[in-house]
Amino acid sequence: MTLLRLEGVTRSVELPEGEQLHILKGVDIDVAVGDHVSVVGRSGSGKTTLLNLLGLLDTPTTGRIMFDDRPVSTFSTRARDRARGNDIGFIFQQFNLLPGRTALENVMTPLLYATGRAFWNRRNLAAEMLERVGLGERLTSMPEKLSGGEQQRVAIARALVRGPRLILADEPTGALDIETGATVMALVDEVAAQSGAALITITHDANVAALARRHYRLDKGVLSPVTVESVRAVQEATL
Repeated sequence: MTLLRLEGVTRSVELPEGEQLHILKGVDIDVAVGDHVSVVGRSGSGKTTLLNLLGLLDTPTTGRIMFDDRPVSTFSTRARDRARGNDIGFIFQQFNLLPGRTALENVMTPLLYATGRAFWNRRNLAAEMLERVGLGERLTSMPEKLSGGEQQRVAIARALVRGPRLILADEPTGALDIETGATVMALVDEVAAQSGAALITITHDANVAALARRHYRLDKGVLSPVTVESVRAVQEATL
């Protein structure tokens, strides 16, 4: 079952001189339930713009985005907000944890906007998710008392606590050392697989991309399917 589809999507912005800057050029991609897709690309290739579209944070200049077989262009503002809150989890390179709040309180944050059981049981749900990512004994720790890997685990727990069907990981290991990054990314992949969520990883790291089942390269706004071997070759050539 296809969860998210981009059809001929472009994104352009107008420069101060009145010229059009074409950031994305005719992007096509299908993401199925339970899929794991990687998108690699250098800085300036359009990765952030693509992430914003995949996460329903922005709208395309032309083309169509389908979510659950519904055109996103028909969503009201409230429906878009609800889809992002309920169905999409974001994991960023910078952990974006709330200072002055414990690990538990950080993970509880998305549940403050939930309804019913999720809202009233938010403390237990957050504690269970932190246990799941190996931080069951750090519930009351402040972010500054956690290592980089532990902070990213809190960010992962926060992204997953509402049980999203789509996880968007934006350079999730960029702020971590290689060993910690590999451990964290394996955890994201495992949790996504266990919950049946689709996972899209946007990265410049071939080792992170290799964990996915399908691979794409974004180059000058053009998205193309590639093999993981070609991703590794490009990275090795630039080292």
